[in-house]
Amino acid sequence: MALATRTDRRPSTTRTPWDSTVGKKSVMAVSGLIMLGYLVVHMLGNLKIFFGADEFNGYAHWLRTLGSPFLHYEWALWIVRVVLVAAVVAHAVCAYQLSRRDIRARPVKYAHKRRRASYATRTMRWGGIILALFIVWHLLDLTTLTVNERAWAGHPYENVLATFSTWYGNTIYLVAMAAVGLHVRHGFWSAAQTLGAGNARRERTLKFLANALALVLFAGFVSVPVAVMTGVVS
Repeated sequence: MALATRTDRRPSTTRTPWDSTVGKKSVMAVSGLIMLGYLVVHMLGNLKIFFGADEFNGYAHWLRTLGSPFLHYEWALWIVRVVLVAAVVAHAVCAYQLSRRDIRARPVKYAHKRRRASYATRTMRWGGIILALFIVWHLLDLTTLTVNERAWAGHPYENVLATFSTWYGNTIYLVAMAAVGLHVRHGFWSAAQTLGAGNARRERTLKFLANALALVLFAGFVSVPVAVMTGVVS
């Protein structure tokens, strides 16, 4: 007589940090800080445009030879790109999963309205979508030069001028930088809380740093298209 085969195995009870809400928030915090560090460096690099074409083009060339002769041409740049892509994907996946988990946890709307969240908090999800779309456009515009009609390969200074000489280039960039500011303002404070850096004593300081970072990044990035539009950079 053949023995019956048991097919109803119990699901595994082993949980990893990735499965928990805290784990996902930690991944979001770390990946967000990686992207924030990149934004600060990227903004400082962009400001070199105020020192003229030679300075800006020289900086762009240096990025491609970074680490030479130990690293081959553009290797360092590609390492940065891979790390950034990994951070963006991890951040987006965790944000989506946490959002779905939050919806499942309370499928019925609250009977009483809770205290209204800040504008940045309420727009984090839409801001993330805007930034994701902007990253795609930004790469097509100034990296692959696909959508930049007046692009000149090997001349980044001139390509930046070409982008910000159009109304749509300026509009897309300004909207995206506003989303960056709001995202950083809320995200930096949230990351500090998640990673244990926040407490009642530090709350005011952390909020000040979050607001200051958001303002500096917004002003720094926006100064470039404004300078092109006003003729300060030409």
